[in-house]
Amino acid sequence: MGAPAIKSASGKGISIRGSDIDTDQIIPARYLKAITFDGLGEFSFRDLRFDGEGRELEHPFNDKEYQDASILVVNSNFGCGSSREHAPQALMRWGIEAIIGHSFAEIFAGNCLALGIPVVEMEAAQIEILQEWVESNPGTEIHIDIVAQEIRYNEQDIQVSIPKSHRKALVDGIWDTTALLKSNPEEVKQISRRIPYIK
Repeated sequence: MGAPAIKSASGKGISIRGSDIDTDQIIPARYLKAITFDGLGEFSFRDLRFDGEGRELEHPFNDKEYQDASILVVNSNFGCGSSREHAPQALMRWGIEAIIGHSFAEIFAGNCLALGIPVVEMEAAQIEILQEWVESNPGTEIHIDIVAQEIRYNEQDIQVSIPKSHRKALVDGIWDTTALLKSNPEEVKQISRRIPYIK
C-alpha cells in the first residue's frame, strides 16, 4: 500500500506571527539528539514558550484555547535556516496537519511534504486578515481544498497556491516515497538490476 491521498485538510486555526521564523526557533538544536521523533511535539517553539527557569511565557502554543488546533497560520519565509527535518516532525507531533503562510523555505516545505503536511501559500494581506480572525475567534474552523487550491473560513472562499509537484504528490498519494517503494517491490527489483553499482 502506498500513502493515502490527501485532497483536503480541516481544523481549528492557530496563528504564529513573524517573518523568517527559522527551524531553530521551531525546535531548538539541543533536542536534535533524540534517537526517534517521538515526543518532539512538546518542544515545539520551546525557547519562545518558556523562560530559562522553565516558566511558561505567553505564546499561542501555550494558550489553552488553541490546544486542539491543527491548521497553523504563519507569515513569510517560515522554516528558514538549517534543513533539520525535526522541525516539521515536532509541529506534526504537536498536532499540526497543514500550514498556511505567505511563503516557506524550500527545504522545510519539502520536509513537510514527506510527512503529508500541506504547505499552502496565500497573499501577505490575506494572511494578516486570517491571522487577525483566528486570534479574535479562537476555535475558527479552516478548510483547505488542495485540489481546488482554496481555503474556506468565516463563510468565504479564498484562492491560494500550492506548488504543482506538491499538490500532485498529495492528491495522488505519492508523497511518502518510502511507502511508494514498499508498495512496488517488483519494480524496485527490476530497476536495481539495471544499476551497475547495486549487486
